[in-house]
This record gives sequence, structure tokens and C-alpha cells, in this order.
Amino acid sequence: MKANPRLLAITILCQRQETGQPVDLIRDNILTKAMPDNAKDSPLVTALVYGVLRWQRYLDAILQDFSSHPLAKMKNLTLQALRVGLFQLCFMDRIPPSAAVNETVKALKESRQPKWLTGFVNGLLRNISRQMETLPSHWDNSLMPPAVRLSHPDWLYQRWLVRYGEDQTLRICTTNNHQGPLVLRVNSTLMTREGFINELEKSGIAAQPGIYCPEAVVLPDFRGDIGGLPGYASGTFMVQDEGAQLISLMLGPFGSGKYLDACAGLGGKTVHLAQLIPDGSQVVAIEPNPMRFKLLQENIKRTGMADRVSCRQTTLGDFQDETDGFFAAILVDAPCSGLGVIRRHPDIRWNRNPDDLQRYPAEQLKLLAEAAALLVPGGILVYATCSIEPEENEEVVAQFLAAQPQFTLSSPPDFPPAAQRFVNTKGFFQTQPDETLDGFFAARLVKSKE
Repeated sequence: MKANPRLLAITILCQRQETGQPVDLIRDNILTKAMPDNAKDSPLVTALVYGVLRWQRYLDAILQDFSSHPLAKMKNLTLQALRVGLFQLCFMDRIPPSAAVNETVKALKESRQPKWLTGFVNGLLRNISRQMETLPSHWDNSLMPPAVRLSHPDWLYQRWLVRYGEDQTLRICTTNNHQGPLVLRVNSTLMTREGFINELEKSGIAAQPGIYCPEAVVLPDFRGDIGGLPGYASGTFMVQDEGAQLISLMLGPFGSGKYLDACAGLGGKTVHLAQLIPDGSQVVAIEPNPMRFKLLQENIKRTGMADRVSCRQTTLGDFQDETDGFFAAILVDAPCSGLGVIRRHPDIRWNRNPDDLQRYPAEQLKLLAEAAALLVPGGILVYATCSIEPEENEEVVAQFLAAQPQFTLSSPPDFPPAAQRFVNTKGFFQTQPDETLDGFFAARLVKSKE
């Protein structure tokens, strides 16, 4: 495959449409093969892919107005190329319209599409480019239904409308369509936050302290390769939203003992826990997915936490059967719909449906029950999701407490003062997607000592 950024973007979008796999995994796999030694165009590829996914429904509405051929009957490749071309025309001011059209058509030619098809795409995009001033704007609320112009599925928009009202729903959808700032968590075992910010600024990278977490650093303007940031190879930081950083703090106070990260994923919270626990303590991290487990191990090694973290490639249920140990605190960062982190993962809105909100809670309750059996009396169990949906959050906790009366809800002690407003009167931690945070939920559950 030639490293044509538009062709790579079209290929990634086609694979996502065909497989339903997370787009970040598809992107990383394709870019690793296509740009092993030259990643200068990878930010453009990512901008095109994520931009199309954010604005897909809005783009399709415009395309359908101009196309004599129904979008539903187009080949996947053709539709994705049209979306990539139109996204450039509508949202990428630095790319001249002629280049947006020409380079998109060139990508189709490189993929050996027939002349009639490249001519169709060329003609359609040029026709739209000549009439840009007449197109309905995504911020004009009079020409398109809000779910269309803000590019969200009807079922999700209506769901939020009922729960939050129009103003808040529009704010959430608008937030989801804008790229959030890059947020890092400093590895405090290696460097202070102030020292890390100084290192970034020496390299010409604007950085500022986070708002809520003592180890958070925000890079408001950075759009480059994260692996090229100062300190990446030496494990000075990990990428992590401030909302996710706050969840790890809910397991405190951090005394000596064994800790379990029951759904470790790539290890963001695992490494954070390893930073927070006292010397001599240990974190066991469980992750069943082979690809994620490999990345988990790499992150543990990169951040210098191998002496504090033991990784196991297994499920929590199998681990429960194998272990004879118990834990002082357990984090269950459960698989969920991810509807609170659409800003970071724009494909989620197209990968989910209402049935998912009935499917995930059963798995979440199973994980909580398995974790509860591994907790010492008086231990702490933190249940967390990156969802803002009550079926996965408050309702799961209510069902768990009904089945496990030895547990009680508890507000997190010693929580950062700036973040205490995210803990409600019941003790639930909940953030909404906005300019500074993604949407997270967590509950701190304490097991009785008897």
C-alpha cells in the first residue's frame, strides 16, 4: 500500500465499516505497516479519519442532497472517499478545495477504481465545492434536525434529550464533535509535574497543569506524534484524561497490601495505582485480550513499574478460580458502552445501539460479583465505567448492593478539592463530557469487616 494519506484514511474507514472494530486499533495497524519509517503524514490521516467519523451523518446529508445515486447503494470505498473529500471541503480550511478534490480522486485512482467511478466522485465533489456557501452549516439550527447537523444517531440524541433537556444535550453533542486537548499523567516516581512541564516548554511545546488532578498536564495545542514527546521512551508520562485519573484516587487511602486491577486494558490506571501504593505493595493486573495484554506489558515496562505490577493474561473469573490470595482494594473498570468518551473515540456512536445498554450490565454485575469474592473484609471495591448511562452506572450499583448486603457506598476520602463537586450526595463520582473532561462514573464500595 502506498503511503497516500487520503488512501490510508479511506482504507481505515472502510475496514471500520466492514468489521466494526475500534478505529484506533485499525488505524495503528495500518499506519504501522504503511508508514514504518515516515510518520510525518500520520497526523493528517488521523485528522481525516476521526473528522469523518465525528461528522459522518452531517456529511452524508449533504452528499445525499447532491448525489443522484443513493448513498445506501454505493460501494463502501466510494462512500468513504466522498466523505473524506467532503470533510476536507467543509472543515479543513488549510487545504485548498482543488487539492481536497484532486487528492481524493487520486487516492481512488491509486486503488485502481474504474474511470467512470473516479469521474463520478470528481464531479460530485466539484459540484459541491462550487456551492459551499449554500450548504447548511452544522451550527445553524434552522436547516437540519439537530441530530443530523451534530452527527449523532437519533436513538442516542433522543435518549439524552429526555434525560438532560435540549440545552445540555446540544452541549454534549457539540463537545463530542471537537477534538479534546491531550492530557497526560506524570509518572511521579520519575519526575515532578513542574519538572515535566519545564521539559516540554524547552522543546517548544505549550503545557499547563491540569485542573483537577495533582499529576495531570494538559497540552492544549499538541496534535503530533505522542511517541515523539520528551520523556515518552523513558516512561515519564502516560496519556490519561483527568476524569480517569480521578478514578484511581477513589481506592485510597493507600496502605500496604495487594491491589487488583481487574480490567487493566492498556494499563493507564494500573500504572497510576502502582505510583500511589507504598513501597512493598503490589498491583496484580488482569487483561484477557492478547493485543491489549501486550500493550499493557509494554506500558508497565516503559514506566518502570515491573517491580510493582504483576500481569496476568486471563479473565477475572478464571483468576478467581486460580488464586488463593485476597486483596485490600480492587478496581473494576468494567467494559461498557463508552458513551461518555465519544469525543476521544468518535466511532463509538456508530458502533452502539439501544440493546447494548441491556447487554453490558449483565457482564458488569458478573465482574463485580467475582471481584467481591476476592476482597478482604474491610476492603475497597471501586466500580467504574466511561459511560454516562444510568443502566450501566447507578442501576448496576443498586443491583449489586441488593445482592451483596455486606457492601456499602462510601465517598472517596482525601479527594482533590477541585474535583469534589463531581461526587454527589450518594457518593457517586460522575463527570459529563465538556471542554475539560470526558464522561466517567465510579462508585466506591466498602466491604464490612465482619
